[in-house]
Amino acid sequence: MLTQEQVTATQKASLDILFGLTRTLVEGTGKLAELNVQTIRSMLAESQEHAQKSLSAQGPQDWLTLQTSLAAPLADKAQTYSRQLSGIVSATQAEFAQVAQAQYEAYSQRVQTLVEDVAKSAPAGSEAAVAAWKSAISSTSTLVETLQKTGQQAVQVAESNLATATATASKNARRAIEQASQTAKR
Repeated sequence: MLTQEQVTATQKASLDILFGLTRTLVEGTGKLAELNVQTIRSMLAESQEHAQKSLSAQGPQDWLTLQTSLAAPLADKAQTYSRQLSGIVSATQAEFAQVAQAQYEAYSQRVQTLVEDVAKSAPAGSEAAVAAWKSAISSTSTLVETLQKTGQQAVQVAESNLATATATASKNARRAIEQASQTAKR
């Protein structure tokens, strides 16, 4: 049976974890908001500059050349934004995963201690039941570890795929810009 001090300590630890995770989420959201504000400001300034340049174009050829010259920097900025967004999300997710891992390890240790205590006080002939419990706990631990590793690998693959897709899109945009530029010069 838990004492009042143990219950209070457990509740305090749970609140500390909850507020820590909330703080992490708020910080991640703040970083995301800051990234979005910076991106919007940059895009607004560049749009104004682009509009000014468009107004000074001497003819359709100049205007088309101007349009094509602006597409490559836009693709690069999209790639940079994607990388920064991925970094923010990954860092926040990693902090959550770290807390979850620590909680799982603590819980697993408590269950293991409970099983060992039960085994010590178990009546004669119950060794098979205790062994089955230990085996089930071990299997569950192995499953959780496998799922965590699989989840981490999935996140890494998703980040890699995003980076590859963004780089490919940027390369394709540059190629299209070069072709459009060459077509405009003809």
